[in-house]
Amino acid sequence: MVASFEMVKALLDESRRVVVLTGAGVSAESGVPTFRGIDGLWKTHRAEDLARPDSFAQHPELVWEFYNWRREQVRKCEPNPAHIALAEMEKHIPNFLLITQNVDGLHTWAGSHKVMEMHGSLWQVKCTVCTHAREDFSELPDLPECPVCGHLLRPGVVWFGESLVPGVLRLAIEQVSQADVFVSVGTSNLVQPAASFHQLAKDHGAVTVEVNLEPTPNTGLMDFALHGKAGEILPELVTGLLK
Repeated sequence: MVASFEMVKALLDESRRVVVLTGAGVSAESGVPTFRGIDGLWKTHRAEDLARPDSFAQHPELVWEFYNWRREQVRKCEPNPAHIALAEMEKHIPNFLLITQNVDGLHTWAGSHKVMEMHGSLWQVKCTVCTHAREDFSELPDLPECPVCGHLLRPGVVWFGESLVPGVLRLAIEQVSQADVFVSVGTSNLVQPAASFHQLAKDHGAVTVEVNLEPTPNTGLMDFALHGKAGEILPELVTGLLK
């Protein structure tokens, strides 16, 4: 473990192109519910059942109640040392991109600028009819209306069964393919298309690193695996860039 840790620090110090993929495990260390295991239910509903366009079409008030609850939970959270370490890493690597599957905005709050939010953001809202979209941190009603056309707004997130925003996947694939080092942090790598990024990076010659609380199905496919809290591991890795 110590040898692997030191080798990853050296790799990051020498690399010019680094792509980091983060998942729910990073946010969980800030207290954001992951909706897996014991956190999988909201009231009597599975989170996955509410995060769908058909659920919103049938029960928009229920879905908005859920997302307003999520927004309120995230408001109580703060970036943890993992978020802060990634913001610091960005400053010291010439070509750096942080791709996150999280929608809580904590990476931006921590100071990261080169962030791609693959699945959108809890703080974005958009009209279900016209092109109006905005960032909104205010408390919203259960059925918020578009100020332009008066129709219903929806959360600016990518739901199950929906495609990513045009261009997002293309850019992610392009950047992952050019990376010297690809680091997967706090994700089990089970959700596509992000689940394939480590192999894409490896196929193009990148060194792959996993940072996760416990082993994942892809651990054996990674060049290096560092297991433990991201909030403890990432700050230590960043110290190698500050010397």
